[in-house]
Amino acid sequence: MTTAIEEKNTAFVLDALDTLFNKKDYEKAAQFWSDAYVQHSRHVPAGRDGLFGLVRSLSDIRFEYDMVIAKDDFVWVHSRYTSSATPAAMIALDILRIEDGKLVEHWDVLQDEPTRSESAGGYPMFGNTFPDEQ
Repeated sequence: MTTAIEEKNTAFVLDALDTLFNKKDYEKAAQFWSDAYVQHSRHVPAGRDGLFGLVRSLSDIRFEYDMVIAKDDFVWVHSRYTSSATPAAMIALDILRIEDGKLVEHWDVLQDEPTRSESAGGYPMFGNTFPDEQ
């Protein structure tokens, strides 16, 4: 059962990710991320400035999600990130922690989205179709 705070945190995280990755509204996005934001990622430079710099460098990057789970101050988002800078979309499990109304910490697990012929299990990693069948 989802509590009111978990629903609020889910909406907050989805709005933050959309604002940064899709709208590229860095001024508004800064309101979501803490100045002391901690990034636990192999691919994203440290801190809020590192994240925003990466998004700026990938000007056409897009974020979408298909599943979200919230528990207390944590939100897990099953995401897809697409950009012309990479040959395949990146499928992610993003884990974000909220404290005092700001995103303060992030972890991710990332892998390239496979086509049907690349998928050992025969099922898409995101949504109901493989990227080469959309």
